[in-house]
Amino acid sequence: MELRPLGATGLRVSPLGLGTVKFGRNQGVKYPQPFALPSDQEALALLDLAWDLGINLLDTAPAYGESEERLGRLLRQCRRDWVIVTKVGEEFHHGVSRFDFSAAATRASVERSLRRLGVATLDAVLIHSSGADQAILEQEAVLPTLRDLQQAGLVRAVGMSTKTVAGGLQAVECCDLVMATYNLRQREELPVIRAAHAAGKGVLIKKGLLSGHLSNLTQVDPVRAALQLVYAEPGVSSIVIGALNPVHLRANAAVAEWALGERCSTRRCGHNELSGF
Repeated sequence: MELRPLGATGLRVSPLGLGTVKFGRNQGVKYPQPFALPSDQEALALLDLAWDLGINLLDTAPAYGESEERLGRLLRQCRRDWVIVTKVGEEFHHGVSRFDFSAAATRASVERSLRRLGVATLDAVLIHSSGADQAILEQEAVLPTLRDLQQAGLVRAVGMSTKTVAGGLQAVECCDLVMATYNLRQREELPVIRAAHAAGKGVLIKKGLLSGHLSNLTQVDPVRAALQLVYAEPGVSSIVIGALNPVHLRANAAVAEWALGERCSTRRCGHNELSGF
């Protein structure tokens, strides 16, 4: 896969990223089927496969249970030039999420992520929104604290995983990148993606495959339709998907390659977007 710039951060990411929530958490998630956490051997094999498929972006968070800690341990056995995105603001303990956007909690979270992942600098840190995007950006200490940590060289890029259009648009103004929801059923945040593109900011897409609920749609090939939709937007840097099954990951990567090739072919024909979306 050809790497794409993540806005003006200097980071270059694969158009398909691997989400690792399933590496560390299987409680309180919205996937259609229950699942067991993978063994270290299974997770390591998935990381190796992802790299072989051209994926260099990994997404994790303290809210993903053991994901950060496990990922750091596994990456010591799978040393590659990964771009790792993590988050601050939400933690998950004993089946319950807790939010804290204070300066102390933000600093402690970043320092813990550095230790867990075994790195000197975090590539990108996103504010893990509780849903009150604008209040968090305007009233909490999390963003200025992340900027201080960025200035100190502990964080390379700062962004927000938003939940509202207004919050996403505000994050575009004050952050380096934004993570937005965009899929076949949820297209409300398209203005955020386009505003970020116009501003030269990075865009990561979450829930692009509807968290595993694509099979409920009527399209003959919903994965292909979903990735066509996402890649039709030139502002998208990468779509993050979760996978535990190597067959599914390989298949999704193949569809992504096809969708990207289709988009390039369409653009050469003089069209701005893929027809039908």
